[in-house]
Amino acid sequence: MQNLLLNKIRLTQYFVFLFVIFCFIVFLTPGMKFESGALTLFSVNSFLYGFYIAPILSAQKARIEELHRIVRSESNAIFAMVLSLKKLPPELRNEIQTMFITYLKKIVRSKKAGGGEANYEGLISYCLNYTGEHQTEIDKLLDKLVANQQNRTNFTMQMSNKVFSNEWMIMLVLFSVTLTFVLFLDAGSGFIYQLLAALLCTGLSMLLVILVKMSTLTHKKARQMWDPYKKLIDSHFYRID
Repeated sequence: MQNLLLNKIRLTQYFVFLFVIFCFIVFLTPGMKFESGALTLFSVNSFLYGFYIAPILSAQKARIEELHRIVRSESNAIFAMVLSLKKLPPELRNEIQTMFITYLKKIVRSKKAGGGEANYEGLISYCLNYTGEHQTEIDKLLDKLVANQQNRTNFTMQMSNKVFSNEWMIMLVLFSVTLTFVLFLDAGSGFIYQLLAALLCTGLSMLLVILVKMSTLTHKKARQMWDPYKKLIDSHFYRID
């Protein structure tokens, strides 16, 4: 339910909503004149917030790009496996293809580490238990399935590489302090200063929103990584993205 909600709300909608909220808060909050010590604290805290969140954002972006690479690599491997079945009888080939499709659908549906694990193990067990006149082709398929386990291992590792709770705690503390200073800072009585304060608060908040969407893989870029799997399913292994 949480991921579904994050998927539906776009970043532009978050921006507009947060900007409107902060406009009301800034206009209704009385400004305060801070002494030099408070302004120094504000500057140090703002620097720490940016210094801390920047590498975490970069790491999550790199994680999504790596997941794209892994998914494409496994899709290519599965595409090659299915093509290698063309010499098998239609019944045997269709049975194995159906197992591959079930596996891919399970991954796309679950969107989590370990998705489709039972289905993949079923494919391996099928090849291990097979005895028949096409043993050579099935043994080659088994070798490719085992080799593809490296992609699955890397996929599981990257899916689990989320932002840790202690990192969230530190970022929320720094964010809260910075936001409080901006909201109560008396930058001037002009409308433009209040508007800039609301924009600054919105920008600070959007950094956290983007990080949440990246960490939960609900960012637009992250959702696109499943496309190679979907293309294989929709084309029934005739096309790959």
